[in-house]
Amino acid sequence: MPKTFDIAVIGGGPGGYVSAIRSAQLGFNVALIEKHTALGGTCLNVGCIPSKALLDSSEYYHLAKYSFADHGVEIPEIKLNFGKMLARKENVISSTAAGIDYLIKKNKITRFAGLGSFIDNSTIKITQKNNSESISFKHAIIATGSEPTPLPLAPFDGKKIISSTHALSLKTVPEELIIIGGGVIGLEIGSVYGRLGANITVIESFDSIIPVMDRQLAAVLQKSLKKLNFKFHLNTNVTAIKAGSKDVAVTAEEKSGNSITIKGSHALVSIGRRPFTSGLNLDAIGLKADKMGRINVNNRLQTSVKNIYAVGDVIAGPMLAHKAEEDGVAAAEFIAGEKPELNHDVIPSVVYTWPEVASVGKSEEELKAGKINYKTGNFPFKASGRARALGEIDGFVKVLSDQKTDEILGIHMIGPRCSDMIAEAVVAMEFKASAEDIGRIVHAHPTFTESLKEAALMATAGRALHM
Repeated sequence: MPKTFDIAVIGGGPGGYVSAIRSAQLGFNVALIEKHTALGGTCLNVGCIPSKALLDSSEYYHLAKYSFADHGVEIPEIKLNFGKMLARKENVISSTAAGIDYLIKKNKITRFAGLGSFIDNSTIKITQKNNSESISFKHAIIATGSEPTPLPLAPFDGKKIISSTHALSLKTVPEELIIIGGGVIGLEIGSVYGRLGANITVIESFDSIIPVMDRQLAAVLQKSLKKLNFKFHLNTNVTAIKAGSKDVAVTAEEKSGNSITIKGSHALVSIGRRPFTSGLNLDAIGLKADKMGRINVNNRLQTSVKNIYAVGDVIAGPMLAHKAEEDGVAAAEFIAGEKPELNHDVIPSVVYTWPEVASVGKSEEELKAGKINYKTGNFPFKASGRARALGEIDGFVKVLSDQKTDEILGIHMIGPRCSDMIAEAVVAMEFKASAEDIGRIVHAHPTFTESLKEAALMATAGRALHM
């Protein structure tokens, strides 16, 4: 096994394994270092993939129980086999991991199992249990990802005070799940268990759920989630958590100053994630993470140590798997002397609840704060023939464009299949399309994407064809 590599990648998540593959495609001799047994990082093993598997399974159960009869499909008795649902999730993870292993072997990437840490700016120590070895490199890419952020007043115990990782592997459906944090991860996991019969209570310190997204999206989503036994306490800060043998009590203070105590079977702390940079021994190469744990890079993803790059969750920007992948590709291409274009302004965000939520570009709140003059086009799914045929009419598509040039500044949507629909919006914004461009493109009928066309027509000329 070679001990000297052109590129050494630390971390086998989306940013890491993708950058390793792209580096190998560019002709580099590549080492990939991962401390866990399986590649894929948080996204594959305890994040994106298992959560989506459970979201889909729970959606089928919920539809069968509450919606199939409307379509003329009558099932006398519906039973939940939660163990089988979890087994399917694990099968999805393992089969996807096997695919990544195949790609690593196909691209002749040398894989090392263990924790990677720098000895100097050309040497990495790889430690596994009581054994260690060292490799040399010309360039390194740090892609160690992130981990759930705990509440200082109540660290994770894995039993009653749980992280998203624990929540995806509960053996039974919780009766009462308290979610601390009304962001993407908490609402997705809450949706899984809400569909399966759990009562969900969300405590959020901001005055809106999904606070980083457009406020109109949040209002519609909150209304929809209330149908899944969700209760919300906004503008509320957690002050104490006390875990017992059978339940957990969360005490919080509302904006009014009123103190409340909520009891449940589990408390899911979902207040965000933090970069995982501890253990890298950054001091040895003259790097220092900021107070958030992030590594500073330039617009080439290069750290202050010229032969060392960083991508994904360990640098500034949204902590999204697709962002990490594109960072990884760009880092490899920069090392190869190419000039990739990486536009962080058009990275889409998706919430895989039902209805789904998707967004790209500026929100109305951001445009107002920046004193940018804009036009708005809004089209509801209740006016969409395809949505009516499906029986999913909640939500809308909103297009924001520049008042003078009509260039699209942001597109926000909540409704059926928005996770797929947002791709058209990203392409349009990447090529600086105007709202009129989308409004004049022929969209197949009947499709959900016609709603995007109609919203674009509203933004362009204040008129839609079907409203």
